[in-house]
Amino acid sequence: MKRIFSLILVLCLLVPSGAFAADLFIAQAANFTPVMKEIIPAFEKATGLKAQATYASTGKLYGQIINDAPFDIFLAADEKRPNKLFADGLAEKPFVYAKGQVVLWSNDKNFCGDDWKATVVNAAVKRVSIANTETAPYGTSSMKAMQAVGIWEKVQPKLVFGQSISQAFQFASTGSADVGFCAYSSVFTDVGKKGCFTVVDEAPPVVQAACVLKSAPHADAAAKFVKFLASPEVQAMKLKYGYK
Repeated sequence: MKRIFSLILVLCLLVPSGAFAADLFIAQAANFTPVMKEIIPAFEKATGLKAQATYASTGKLYGQIINDAPFDIFLAADEKRPNKLFADGLAEKPFVYAKGQVVLWSNDKNFCGDDWKATVVNAAVKRVSIANTETAPYGTSSMKAMQAVGIWEKVQPKLVFGQSISQAFQFASTGSADVGFCAYSSVFTDVGKKGCFTVVDEAPPVVQAACVLKSAPHADAAAKFVKFLASPEVQAMKLKYGYK
């Protein structure tokens, strides 16, 4: 009974109103939100199916999946969680659907230069937003970049942690942080275009994998969505937002 109650609570929190009328439920890592909001209408137009996505950090979505949240397909921001679901017999074989990049973004053009490392240690920069380094792969990648150049310990007192990469971008874009480690895709949004950015070359590429869940309530629709993800139309959308 407690498990059932927890599942209902999870769904109320994560799944938007009206979602239960959908033909396909997608668990989507937050960084890919701008692209997915273009992919879904195109998919619906091509197939006549209604798709509903829930956007959150990869770790949070993974947690809901292993607690029986009724998603059909999981599009993560890493390979680790889809591979774990596959190894545990909970998902079909994962596949890579995108590769992302970390950037340092700011509303203040004074904080955008060729050297992101100098920016984050600059005394004028008081707060630096970053996604959760344990549950959000873009946060992990950002942390590894700072560790690689030897500034992780120095920057830690400035860090403002978001639950997802989208929240890290929100902190930077609203002024809650002076700069933020964000997904390259954020740069191409209307808000992102108003600021400036520097590519964090030291951050490992974020290889994003997806998998169809074996418990998928709508397996046929999930299969159609996987096929659509491989289409030239979706490839063009991904390139538009800086994904490979």
